Parts: sequence; C-alpha cells; structure tokens
Amino acid sequence: MTGFAASAALALVGTLAFGAAPAATARTAPDPLARYHHQHLTWKSCLLGPGDDVGKDLQKAGARCADVTVPLDYDAPGGRTITVAVARIRATDTAHRVGALLLNSGGPGGQTLGDPPWVRAAMKDTGKRYDVIGIDPRFVGRSTPLDCHWPTGSQFRSPGHDRAGFDRSTAFAARLARDCRRYEGDVLPFVTTRNTARDMDVVRAALGERRISYLGYSYGSYLGEVYATMFPGRTDRVVLDGVIDPARYNPRLLRGAEPANRHALRDFAAWAAARHPVYGLGRTRDAVLAVVDRIRAAAERAPLRVGGYRVDESVAPLVVFNGLSQDDDAAYADLARGLRDLRDAAAGRAVSPDPWLADMLGFLLTGSQSSYGSAQTSVLCGDVGAPRDPETYWRDVRRARVEDPLFGPVTNDIGPCAFWDPPREHPTVVRDDLPALLVNATGDPRTPYGGARAVRRDWPGSRLVTLRGADQHAVFGVYGSDCVDATVEAYFATGRLPAADVTCAASAH
Repeated sequence: MTGFAASAALALVGTLAFGAAPAATARTAPDPLARYHHQHLTWKSCLLGPGDDVGKDLQKAGARCADVTVPLDYDAPGGRTITVAVARIRATDTAHRVGALLLNSGGPGGQTLGDPPWVRAAMKDTGKRYDVIGIDPRFVGRSTPLDCHWPTGSQFRSPGHDRAGFDRSTAFAARLARDCRRYEGDVLPFVTTRNTARDMDVVRAALGERRISYLGYSYGSYLGEVYATMFPGRTDRVVLDGVIDPARYNPRLLRGAEPANRHALRDFAAWAAARHPVYGLGRTRDAVLAVVDRIRAAAERAPLRVGGYRVDESVAPLVVFNGLSQDDDAAYADLARGLRDLRDAAAGRAVSPDPWLADMLGFLLTGSQSSYGSAQTSVLCGDVGAPRDPETYWRDVRRARVEDPLFGPVTNDIGPCAFWDPPREHPTVVRDDLPALLVNATGDPRTPYGGARAVRRDWPGSRLVTLRGADQHAVFGVYGSDCVDATVEAYFATGRLPAADVTCAASAH
C-alpha cells in the first residue's frame, strides 16, 4: 500500500465511523506525497572525483545524476527525509521513445547507479529508445548511507563441523544484530523492500512518467514483484532475471540452493581438470573435488594462513560458495587460482593470495564493505521474520551436513535476523499474475531454476526464457547468450511477449 493509499483508507474508515464526509472526499483527498511526487530534480555530473570509476563510466555514456528526496517513513511523510541517488542516460531516439527503464541489479544492498551504461549497450539499438535509470536503493551506495560498523561485508558464515563452531556462529550473528541496533536502530524499521518500492514510485513520479519499465536481477526480481503488486497499472515492460519465488522469500533464502551449488562445483571441477597444466588442481573432476575437501578439512583443524588473513572453518566454505555464481572462463580461473592458494596454505606453504582471493578475504574478514552487508541484512530482516530459537538452525545444520558437508551448513546457518526486532509490516502478498518476461538458467546457484518455474506457473500471462545447461546467475547482457539477449531485446522493443516460452542452449567453454 502506498502512503497515499494508506491515507485514503484511513480517511474512508473515518467517514464510515463518523459519517462526517461523503465518499467523494476520500477520492479527492490531497496526495500526502505531493511534495515528493512533484519535486524538482537537479541533474548534475555523476563524477565525484578523479578516482571515481563508476562516475567516469557514467560520464562517458552521457549520464547525469540527481538525488531524489523521499520520506524515511511513508506513514509520516511530513517527517524525516532521506535521499535516493539516481543516474539517467536519456533516450536519443526520441521519435520512438518508449519511456523510462528502471534497474535493480540485486543484493539486496547492491549498487545499481552505475549500471545504465552496460544495460544500454546490452539492449543495442533498443536502448536508445529508453531513458535508462540506475538507482542506488535507500541506504545503499550514494543514497543516504547505512553502516552498522561490522568487521565483515557479509552476515553469512559456515558454522563449522561441530556444536562449538555453531555456538561461535551464533555469537557472531548476535553481535552483528547488536551492532546494527546500536548504530542504526532509528532507521532499521524502514529498511525494507516495500519502502524501496515506494521510493521507486516517487522516482517514477518525479521523472514525470505515468508508467515505468523495469529490469531486475536476482533480489531485483523480488523487488519488481513487490512493486508491481503495490502499484498496479504503473508498469509497462517488465523483465525479471534470476527469479525469486516470492513464496520462498525470507532471510533464509539460500536454503534449497545446495543441489545447484554442488552441480556448479562439479562442473567447475571438470573445467579445472581439463586445465591441470595451468592450475595444478588435479587431472580429473574427482581429483579437483578432493582438493576442495582437503581445504575444508584443513580449515576445520586450524585456520589457514593466507597472506595476512586467517581462513578458518567459518570462512573457507564461503570462498568456494562465492566463487560459483558465474559460468564463464574468467570466473572459473579466479576460483581455480584461489583454490590453489588455499591448497598451498593448507599444506603449510607461505601464500600471497591471488587478487581475487585477496578481495574475497578482504570482503569477508574486514570492515571495508561493512555498509554492503549492513544494508543487505537490514532489508532481509526487515522484510520477513526469522526463527528465533538457535536450536532450529542447529537441527537444520546437522541434517543438511549429512548430504552436503560443504554447502549445507552455510545455507542453513543462523544469522542476525534471529536476533532482529520483528518487521514493521507484513510481507507482501504478491499479485496473482503479471505479463512479465522471466529469465533463468537451469543451473543458477543463487536463484535456483525452480523459482522461475514457480513464478511462471503463478503468472500464466508471463513467459519464461530458459538458459539450459549453464550454472549462471544473471543472464541478459551478462552471460553472452545471443538467444537470450535477442529475446529480451525484442520484448523491450515491441512490448510483445514471445508466443510461448523460449529455451536457449548454453555456450560451450
């Protein structure tokens, strides 16, 4: 419900209760968000300084940036305000302009401000017909910031191999929740997907658009589902890539992703085995998988020394997990080099980590990206409540470990949401149908293919584009499938969905 709809509903209740005004009064009540909907946007350079690579890319693409003012609390629009940063590349084919295309590349907590240049390029000539809009959601990136001053960029950990490890993981999760309450407690109730969707609608209105088109990846698919539900009639062409089943959206969203990650790891192992002379991880798939098992076992015995980092049993599985979202040679090469470093550390050798591994460990083991993890967790915890009893998670971890000792404990572990205040609003009951284009790879390790099939079933007016045989998260404009890219581009160009679902073959490595 929008702030305006909430006020209208309250006015209607007042009318029924007191009989003081006719029904027409509710219909003509002033818009409580008028000052936000009709605000003047000051467009400026996106470049913040000589070291701003995102700003350089935006400037090169002809983008301009602005700050959109929104209320912190949509139930009190006259109170505290925050800003949402947007970047816009305007349509150049103005004679055939479609409208504004808003983007969200996932997370939650991910920055989208810098995405218009590559999305515009992925859309080819069709991109010239849109104002392509990148938005850093509330409390992300260049928007009003949120930072819980964590010693990590991620809430996720493995609980290790025994109860002592799980107890340490529980204490870590409780500390993260406590830090967020300490540093950002006054805004935490308002860090939600529903409020992000409300912000999107303020952006729509401030841009002067009656309707918007939308491209959302991963978590951005859920944001698109929520926006279309809260603001029916205000979407035009909607593409959801890496589709989340809204019925399964909750703080434990990774549960159920274990089979896809095991499959992705096996495919990576086969790739690495074929390149044994380069990476030295083993000449067969099973030999490479055995290296991964030895790394996990060594980290369980004692932390591995990797440069200046200590990689223990809570972190080593995360390195493997985080290395498996992209099905391409460059991503596989990064993971292969990282595993080689961890293998050498497990053997007691001095290791100076490869840049990819160094960045990953910096993300997991320092506070350099605390703001990312803080925002991501605040949204997940603010949207849907999580079980409170640690024993629930311990039972799940023990069950999952039997089938998958590497990934099962990670996806079932306790997190800060177990110690969070209850959400301020009920979760969104997503609409029954939307004529959207859904995109998913069959082997997606983050948003498993079953989520896309569930949404396709619940939204009979939609169409599903399947990338078959790829362990890939995010496809359009990212993976390099001409079949997928052409199907999405045609929809953006014509507004017509394919007559039937489309299946595309994965590329060969």
